Amino acid sequence: MRGYGYGFHHRMGRDPELVAGKAVDRAVVRRVLEFARNYRRLLVVFVLTILAGSIVGILPPLVFRSIIDHHAVPRRLGGLDKLALLALSLAFADAGLNILQRWLSARIAEGLIFDLRSALYDHVQGMPLAFFTRTQTGSLISRMNNDVMGAQQAFTGTLGSVLQNVLDLTVTLFVMVQLEWRLTVLVLLVVPVFLLPARRVGRQMQKLTRESFQLDAVMNAGMTERFNVSGALLVKLFGHPRRESAEFAERAGRVRDIGIRTAMYGRLFFSALALLGAAGTVGVYWLGTRLVISGSITLGTLTALAVYVTRIYTPLTRLTNAQVDIMTSIVSFERVFEVLDATRAIEESPGAYDLIDPVGRIEYDDVWFRYPAPSTVSIASLEADASAVLSTDASGTVLRGISFVAEPGQMIALVGPTGAGKTTLSYLLPRLYDVTAGEVRIDGHDVRHLTSESLAAAIGMVTQDAHMFHDTVAANLRYAKTDATDEELVAVCKAARIHDLIAGLPEGYDTLVGERGYRLSGGEKQRLALARVLLKSPAIVILDEATAHLDSETELLIQQALAEALAGRTSLVIAHRLSTIQAADQILVIDGGRIVERGTHVELVDREGLYRELYLTQYARTATEAG
Repeated sequence: MRGYGYGFHHRMGRDPELVAGKAVDRAVVRRVLEFARNYRRLLVVFVLTILAGSIVGILPPLVFRSIIDHHAVPRRLGGLDKLALLALSLAFADAGLNILQRWLSARIAEGLIFDLRSALYDHVQGMPLAFFTRTQTGSLISRMNNDVMGAQQAFTGTLGSVLQNVLDLTVTLFVMVQLEWRLTVLVLLVVPVFLLPARRVGRQMQKLTRESFQLDAVMNAGMTERFNVSGALLVKLFGHPRRESAEFAERAGRVRDIGIRTAMYGRLFFSALALLGAAGTVGVYWLGTRLVISGSITLGTLTALAVYVTRIYTPLTRLTNAQVDIMTSIVSFERVFEVLDATRAIEESPGAYDLIDPVGRIEYDDVWFRYPAPSTVSIASLEADASAVLSTDASGTVLRGISFVAEPGQMIALVGPTGAGKTTLSYLLPRLYDVTAGEVRIDGHDVRHLTSESLAAAIGMVTQDAHMFHDTVAANLRYAKTDATDEELVAVCKAARIHDLIAGLPEGYDTLVGERGYRLSGGEKQRLALARVLLKSPAIVILDEATAHLDSETELLIQQALAEALAGRTSLVIAHRLSTIQAADQILVIDGGRIVERGTHVELVDREGLYRELYLTQYARTATEAG
């Protein structure tokens, strides 16, 4: 633990203003201790090794005092070898305790990081979709990295440093008083000169560090936006490289200047402290020599006291920021607990049961829906405006009295103008959101009573912008079925009309698809997404604008793939091109959150309604483009 020194909050990038005026919240402390219960034995041993280290560290000067007073001054060799061996043994003991402390601190720290990150990941993974639509991804990742590390540092860096410095200071002062109280008082007279500049310089360094991290955050945000595939493309098409470089250089230059000023402040501060320590040492030798000459103390005692002076000033320097260090760690825990305490708006009911062998019968029974209030699904500090107060009001009514039935194997098409509520309607089936009123049932079971795992297994979904991980084609497919064989991958890709393209790639199924599948075209991603759904083999398939914005040739391939994907499965199809859903068993026309028309394509075209209007408008546009 000998390396934990001044300004821990500087290294972690925490803002001291966050802890200004704060008192320790006992509830948070109790929760921290509860979280650390798995490491209580290691923590006890850790504290004991720190205590043992302080005691062992105080003994060598006393041994040297005996060597000087009983052997060097009287020129006597008897017993010198034993004292030298004792001093060497103490050095080995101190080294061993330091190694043990480091192992214990690493074991506790890494274990705590694992526990906190695992708990956060598990909790965040279960948050509703609304949470992710509002939260800044960078802020959330920062909470799972920086704040978790700040929290674990409480048990190793902060706890160990504060405890060790307090013990070192206490034990050293006790021994010094026993040796010579007058020299101890002289040493303590310098203490106020340590504390005042330490706090003042500390505040200035905090200000500089705060500005540095703010600029770093801005630079990181800019690089994140510009160095992903979409951002890089936008910059190349619309950006001005010189302007971009100049703006980045300006921020980086400011960080450079702050770094120089911070380094100089630190160097000047510690140089001043070194001078004060030297002055204290000179004072000890000055007064101590007089006491030696007068016979009040021995030469060995003076030597020991001179060594102890450094053991006084070093912990004093480190303890000047102890309060900020402790409160910073508490704040880190508070920020971690803030996420862990975020309410999961969609939870499994206590008596949730599995959906076994689903056949895919879907029922929407008088469904009403309003998007939940932001305060129930999000955390203000993770949003773009972290200082904003989240509204407690739900949205206006989005869906109004929706009722329909899809028998097993039927295709139900949802059409209507943008913003009518089609996608929202489809999100209620896999419980991405819960209904405000009414029921959504699969095979007669309210989806709110089913286990989330069995519900997810029964439903496959392909969106307009199918997401792919930055991994191989095979890995993206196996996300639906981890134990799928190579033969199964080939089979579903053939069915999705994508195998020939994959087989023609240099690395075949081991080809990286790029961030969000950017190395694939829109049609290729859609067919790969359909192959993934086929591999999952769900009873119900939801297609949300799966053929929108595709060329005719690609659309034909996807239509063929859809025929394979939907065969024998119940499907909800949100259609942009009405030509793709003419064979639907039932078409629901949604407008203003209501079903305003329902029927087959032929029936709806023959009526004077919204569907006929949409169809004729699209037909006329297609004819014009063809001409």
